[in-house]
Amino acid sequence: MASPTLRQLRTFIAATEHGSVSAAARTLKLTQPAASLQLRELERLLGARLFDRARGKLIPTAAGAALLEPARRAQAAVADAVESVGEHRSGDAGRLRLGTGATACIYLLPAPLAAVRRRMPGLAITVATGNTREMLERLEAGDLDVAVVTLPVPRGRALSVTRLLVDPLMALLPTAMAPPSRGIAAAAIARLPLILYEAGGVTRAVIDAWFQRAGLAPEPIMELGSVEAIKVLVGSGLGVSILPRLALQEAVPGTVVRPLRPPLARDLAVVMRQEKVRDRGLRLFVEELAKGGLKRQ
Repeated sequence: MASPTLRQLRTFIAATEHGSVSAAARTLKLTQPAASLQLRELERLLGARLFDRARGKLIPTAAGAALLEPARRAQAAVADAVESVGEHRSGDAGRLRLGTGATACIYLLPAPLAAVRRRMPGLAITVATGNTREMLERLEAGDLDVAVVTLPVPRGRALSVTRLLVDPLMALLPTAMAPPSRGIAAAAIARLPLILYEAGGVTRAVIDAWFQRAGLAPEPIMELGSVEAIKVLVGSGLGVSILPRLALQEAVPGTVVRPLRPPLARDLAVVMRQEKVRDRGLRLFVEELAKGGLKRQ
């Protein structure tokens, strides 16, 4: 059975409240024949008479009385729907689904996200963390609106990639293992017990490639997915690591930081689907993120 239209229900409610088709038509700015047609069509769709007449006034039948409250709820739901969309249209509300790595989530994103919420309090923000491959897959599937990931992004994908910042990778060593020289080469690090990111992520691949260019393939004594756990283990004197400078903004007790020789860095980028609609919340996030990224260059 076909469903009643909102226009038919609105006319039915007005006719019930005013007791007259002509009065309902005037309220809704319709002609009387148009209002009468809508009511007849509504009765035909529902298969029941909705009105009786008494002394020239419309009186709801039992079926009409049963329909009145559901019809009013339907009208109220439509009003709520229009109002909620209006908030998004005006830019007062919205949704931002962000994917990123754990390091960027901890050290890069808090300030931009806080700035966005100050500018747009009605924005609902969710953050997912994982490696670059996982975040790109979720982005392409439409589960995320934007991702902040480590380059490279594989070619051939319908994605918009904007480089955000260059994040140098640094050696983090227990104080007792630190060489006196300012920089430290791959061969010197390879002789020490290594604690690295777990394999499979882009940052780990960048580190492995750095060792390979020096003709080395060291075996880590530990591999972890948490940069915070790695910092604690290095601070305990268990080994050395190579971490993004972004994660080393605060001193780690019991450790020293040394630049790598030759230098090594990873590139962070903002990635979106090319066809993605840039609503206000997304535009504000990219704007605030770019401010923070430029400060770190």
